[in-house]
Amino acid sequence: MHFLGAAMDVVICTAKEQDAWRDALSACLPEARVHVGVEAPQCDYAVVWKPPSAFFAGQPRLKALFSLGAGVDGLLAMPALPREVPLVRMEDVGMAAQMIEYALYVTLRRFRRFAEYAEAQAEGRWAPRSYRDRHDFPIGVLGLGVLGGAVARALADFGFDVSGWSRTAKTIEGVQCEHGSAGLDVMLGRSELVLVFLPLTGDTEGLLDRERLAKLPEGAALANLSRGELVDDEGLLEALDSGWISEAYLDVFAREPLPAEHRYWTHPRVHMTPHVAALTPHDVACEQVAEKVRRLEAGLPVSGVVDRVRGY
Repeated sequence: MHFLGAAMDVVICTAKEQDAWRDALSACLPEARVHVGVEAPQCDYAVVWKPPSAFFAGQPRLKALFSLGAGVDGLLAMPALPREVPLVRMEDVGMAAQMIEYALYVTLRRFRRFAEYAEAQAEGRWAPRSYRDRHDFPIGVLGLGVLGGAVARALADFGFDVSGWSRTAKTIEGVQCEHGSAGLDVMLGRSELVLVFLPLTGDTEGLLDRERLAKLPEGAALANLSRGELVDDEGLLEALDSGWISEAYLDVFAREPLPAEHRYWTHPRVHMTPHVAALTPHDVACEQVAEKVRRLEAGLPVSGVVDRVRGY
């Protein structure tokens, strides 16, 4: 689909790589004039990632706002965000494949006991472990949206025993799907490894508090790949200190960059990465934005419009 009418104006406002995003979008949407930053003229569409609040004051005629991330909680929390303008989130753009890679890394590192072998090597011990079947390694996936659902399917296809939880009932072949408060307790109680893919909303903030972390089996592991605010940091650290949770894989944090004094940096049971589990590729994301802009200009609906009441 190509838009053949008068030129439109699109602005890119991101916390980094603005020029790279401008070049990529210009290539995908040559019929538009693409601007960057807070000082851009008034535009028809905006593509943003962590924009300053002042940005919105200079853009009163936006038809739609595109977020370059799958999560939109940061934008929704901004008082300056225009409430009447449709907000459109990214849909996968290659992020699902990256999340599957990360989930497989965490899963196989734990399932094949590679961390234990590394410890044995450091101590000069020859310590082979016994065989374990994949079906005897229960994994829980918390959140069954685009990313979590893709991870749950991939792990189930790989032969692992996978259960998943979502706010409302869902069906995924090969995955034991739970929903609601009781379903969450069931999923947590049977999972040796829990992978977190929930959006941050008023209902999910602090969801994994001390009480819920205690519902995991003793010695379980946790991997948070969605939003740091979903996990009670102090509760997790207490569970790690006691050994109730044997290890945590954390890619996201309530404050980013993580403060230098935070205990996660030095905790022996914490494995950290700097919010890189799924990065947004410029070309694929801009192709998606360009296609949706053309549909909107033609008066057609687009997918990915955020429900501001639900928060995603």
